[in-house]
Amino acid sequence: MNKFSLTVYDTSLSGTWDSVVSKSKNGNFLHLRGYMDYHAYRFHECSIIIDKKGEAVAVFPCNQVGHQVISHGGLTYGGLIYGNSLHALEILEIFDVLIRHYKEAGVHSLLYKAIPHIFHRYPAEEDLYALFRSGAKIVRRDISSAIQIRDRLKYSDSRKNTIRKAKKQGVVAQEGDFLSEYHALLSTVLEKFKSRPVHSLPELQLLKSRFPDNIRVFCAFKDARLLGGAIVYDFGQVAHTQYLAASEEGKEIGALDYTLAHLLDGPFSNHQYFSFGISTENGGMHLNEGLIFQKEGFGGRGVVHDFYELSL
Repeated sequence: MNKFSLTVYDTSLSGTWDSVVSKSKNGNFLHLRGYMDYHAYRFHECSIIIDKKGEAVAVFPCNQVGHQVISHGGLTYGGLIYGNSLHALEILEIFDVLIRHYKEAGVHSLLYKAIPHIFHRYPAEEDLYALFRSGAKIVRRDISSAIQIRDRLKYSDSRKNTIRKAKKQGVVAQEGDFLSEYHALLSTVLEKFKSRPVHSLPELQLLKSRFPDNIRVFCAFKDARLLGGAIVYDFGQVAHTQYLAASEEGKEIGALDYTLAHLLDGPFSNHQYFSFGISTENGGMHLNEGLIFQKEGFGGRGVVHDFYELSL
């Protein structure tokens, strides 16, 4: 008899949910309800809390689109979030319960967005084994770039040159309350590619007010002119560049490279990893060579983001 039971999440359980995420080995502030719920109106949520003998021990953030469950459409990665107390056999049992639950709900398939290993606080790939055992297949693989900060590679000559150029031009980088100005610059840059930031300015302002220590804004200036910058998600062991942008002038004098060097040598020098995010498009099938070349110039090397599909 399975010792695990499921409870469908509702807002009355937000405290229980957050407690599980906070104690987990693979969850982070993205999986807390204060972050997830900022755009809850966009999704038909069907998230689950897993109990063991009456105690919440895992959560599964997900939403439903038609007959498919996605873990989670509003997150870069999701999947089962759990702590060190659960063993491999128990994760297999939890997957059996999850699969049965969604089958009975009329779901035909599960799209599982695995959490990349660098974001784990302790090894947490029992879920990947459970997916394999259940017959799941990889249907998408993006490649991200990350630097192992304490043993990082040397900058490429081109990155060194642009950093020196920016320094000679008098560029300075600093952290501060620059969210409105930076979002305007970011929007202008993305508009040239017929795109826009995933987060609107009000959304980012709301999230930053909820997670001021995790969402940090760094900008590069010359003579008080904003030339570029980064919004960094600080996960403790990992610093992740959620947004990077530079003006035309900033590109010419290397303002963004200078900012990244400042982050690596200063605010995040004691972190384990510095993550640049993915350089792939079209479901992972197209590699943006120029983008990944820049990240690799700082010493970034490959970390994959895997998507699994499980037919139910």
